[in-house]
Amino acid sequence: MSQQYSKTEWQTDQVQISVVVPFFNEAESLPILHQRITEALEAEGASFEVIFINDGSTDDSEKAIQKIQTADPRIRLLAFRRNFGKSAALSAAFQVTKGDIVITMDADLQDDPKELPRLIARIHGGADVVSGWKQVRNDPVDKTLPSKLFNATVNKAFGLELNDHNCGFKAYRAEALKELNLYGELHRFIPALLHARGFKIEQIPVEHHARQFGKSKFGAERLIKGALDLMTVWLTTRYGARPLHMFGGAGIIFGGLGALILTYLSVLWLLGFGPIGDRPLLLFGMLLALFGSQLVGVGLLGELILSRTIDERDKYALRRDAAAKEL
Repeated sequence: MSQQYSKTEWQTDQVQISVVVPFFNEAESLPILHQRITEALEAEGASFEVIFINDGSTDDSEKAIQKIQTADPRIRLLAFRRNFGKSAALSAAFQVTKGDIVITMDADLQDDPKELPRLIARIHGGADVVSGWKQVRNDPVDKTLPSKLFNATVNKAFGLELNDHNCGFKAYRAEALKELNLYGELHRFIPALLHARGFKIEQIPVEHHARQFGKSKFGAERLIKGALDLMTVWLTTRYGARPLHMFGGAGIIFGGLGALILTYLSVLWLLGFGPIGDRPLLLFGMLLALFGSQLVGVGLLGELILSRTIDERDKYALRRDAAAKEL
């Protein structure tokens, strides 16, 4: 069961739960979603806010939220000047949330607000991040198959076993979000980013509904973007604080192989086994040696830049409850 809040507690100005909902052209869905969210959280007796982020909508979505705001002061609205993407929308909302628990969900009514108490309960149970798992997914095959490939690849790359990294229905302990720096399309990798920082990640199956209004905003091009972002996240989480270990390690391998080839050819020349200047192997060995030395140089340059720019929080992640006890 989820933690219950007293009537007196949730009527104060303190906010326990922040629900973050980015939207883009979802005018029909928003009033229904607002009603369902408020019903679910009022039943919990928790004080809450709902932050809607208009990601450059061209329909009447923003007007729909403004109308809701006049009757419900718990509703907050952020509006972008144009479409900047989901990562930017989430990042903007995370800067202004007041709740101890932050929940993100999509605006298209495919996420069911009835699942909110279960997500909250798992956070109270000790998880730092709870990711929804659309176990029965009501999406076309051109979305489900790429998603399965994406999930398998991310799990393999980061050692994090989640069935649905792409699910936007997630709950976070507020302190975890302070460790994030979202840009581009990195919202798909939030569990992987926080897992790399040492936070406890869990998942629960959630009900998933078919889209009622409008159409999906995602196409096949997200596969390419996802692959590029995967390389970015893998590099920054594993080698962000030690670039020489990556570039220098690869440089030593390539450079060492090139040195072996050149040594072999030099021995042949010294023993009189003919000229070596016209052998393709000589050019190959020289290229490997040069490439290896360049990689080492890039790693050293990365270390030099890092030493001047690294922030204290990039070195480690301190548990805030333990830090408070220490103080």
